[in-house]
Amino acid sequence: MEKSDHGRMSLVFLIVILLGSAAFSCCIAAEFKKAKAKEMKVDGNLCAMAQSPAFGLGITALVCLSITQVVGTSLAAMRIWSRNNKSAAAAAAAAGKMNCKMVAITLLILSWLSFGLAAVLVGASSSMNRRQGYGKGWLDGKCYVVKDGVYIGAGVLVLATTVCVLGLMRVSRRRSVVVHHLQRAGPGGGGGGPHVHNEDKVGA
Repeated sequence: MEKSDHGRMSLVFLIVILLGSAAFSCCIAAEFKKAKAKEMKVDGNLCAMAQSPAFGLGITALVCLSITQVVGTSLAAMRIWSRNNKSAAAAAAAAGKMNCKMVAITLLILSWLSFGLAAVLVGASSSMNRRQGYGKGWLDGKCYVVKDGVYIGAGVLVLATTVCVLGLMRVSRRRSVVVHHLQRAGPGGGGGGPHVHNEDKVGA
């Protein structure tokens, strides 16, 4: 059962890496494919812009990033809290081995913050690269273009989100292994007794 769980975690780990890399690549590509001001068509007080490839690239990046965030954090959270036996967790805390829970919570919060910022940047930028018709524009009938570096900034946030998710999954696996071993050792912590006894003999 433990081997099967390890294999499932490794598979999700690989999926997170691939989707995170795909989202980052799409953001970088969108930076070079986004609509430019010189492509804007003006007719009197009206303006229009054709849809650029950056729209599709942005949507793809947003989808890949969303899957990475939801799948990675959900699996990690399930491993941390659903397998948290209270007595084993208390024993681990007494042994000084449960500080990784605070690390996991910190990574979880950071991943959602960076994900939210990346989603807003990518979503807004991609909508500006959609077709803007005469008299409609992007907002209040005016046409807008994405500033240089916005997609690159979003790409950096995508990388930050992916790294946080991977770190969270790593910490969650480490913590679940510690709890699992403590549960097998039993409430008395029989696995650690003989070791301490041997050290006393050596010291004598």
